[in-house]
Amino acid sequence: MPGPFELASRMKAAAPAPAEDLSRVERIASREAMAELLGWFARRRQWIDEQHLALCRIPAPTFQEGPRAEAMAALLASLGWMARIDRAGNVVAQRPESKPGPVVALTAHLDTVLAPRRPEDVRLQDSGILLGPGVSDNGAGLAALAALARAFAELPAALPSAQLLLAANVCEEGEGNLSGMRYLCQQSTLAGRLHACIVLDGPDVSHVTAHALACRRFEITMTGPGGHSWSDRGMANPVHALARAVAWFCEERAASPPDPASSWNFGVIEGGATVNAIPSSARVKVDLRSQSAAALDELAAALADAFERSAKAENEQARAGRVTLRMRETGSRPGGALLADSPLLAAVRSVDAFLGIRAELDCASTDANVPLSMGLPAVSIGAGGSGGGAHTPNEWYSPEGRDLGLRRIALLAALALESLPRP
Repeated sequence: MPGPFELASRMKAAAPAPAEDLSRVERIASREAMAELLGWFARRRQWIDEQHLALCRIPAPTFQEGPRAEAMAALLASLGWMARIDRAGNVVAQRPESKPGPVVALTAHLDTVLAPRRPEDVRLQDSGILLGPGVSDNGAGLAALAALARAFAELPAALPSAQLLLAANVCEEGEGNLSGMRYLCQQSTLAGRLHACIVLDGPDVSHVTAHALACRRFEITMTGPGGHSWSDRGMANPVHALARAVAWFCEERAASPPDPASSWNFGVIEGGATVNAIPSSARVKVDLRSQSAAALDELAAALADAFERSAKAENEQARAGRVTLRMRETGSRPGGALLADSPLLAAVRSVDAFLGIRAELDCASTDANVPLSMGLPAVSIGAGGSGGGAHTPNEWYSPEGRDLGLRRIALLAALALESLPRP
């Protein structure tokens, strides 16, 4: 599997888009129905903004996406799509005239890292900027699905939407472990029909994720007998052992950083009940990522080694009691990559050349990890506009430039549908 820098250099060598690919885009865009559709997004800006606001006001933290999924399914059904919620909780929708055979999937994840406590926590300013948890990641993607669903329904001659699948999936964020996309691609009744996946995640159109960043997550627990901070002084302490292990791992990795680029983050540390009691347990959650599957496995092995050594050291120096270690893998996101000669990448290049978008390839962890790991053509792209503060209470989204992202998605979908195998 090529690394991201190799992939980027091969992609750069292939640019600009081949003339035949660019001419395909020009031909598609010049069709009367498609030209009308490409102008539709700017004319319907207010409606798209309204759907964006309404969806983001429905809390959808990971594992609790149900109410937002129901709202999304109802919206798609009102636009004339056959929408349903599958066994994983994903919303899947097809046109009434859909046919058997391969499909191109447009997907966007429903869940957010943070959720509004009240609808008013997500608000639209007079300037048109949306503020609140999840408005950019992934309110932008969900609003794009809604906009495309209405545009395709109102202008059916623009592209063969009978072979198009829209999916608003669950469990992309946090500890969801991409279970919504895993179900769609591996277990659902549509899994065997997927020909390509175009993932809409966030607003940024300047990056195309064609290399899936592999990720492994662990929950590590230290336990001990606990006791009084004075009368049981010297008792084996789970917090001390856990803190030592975290420090050792970070120091050792910083001194000898993995190659290629990798990361580690101890995102949650818990333990103890009060300041004057020796804790009986301590727990940490860690996220490991790497551009290399081998480097990721080495990081996981080094993590286990650091905690085992720390538990041993704590037990050797303790006057009483022992700590025990439990390490559990809580998630694993597979890696994968598109090759530079992939028709889907060629389609992205040609559409971007036609629209004047200068995008770079990047390596990231998104819903595209699942199809890419299976050898299924997939990219993750932004839905247009701009945003910031993702995964914070101060997240924001500006719809300026949204129509450029939507035109890009429509043209890319048209190219992908045109490339479907013919019966």
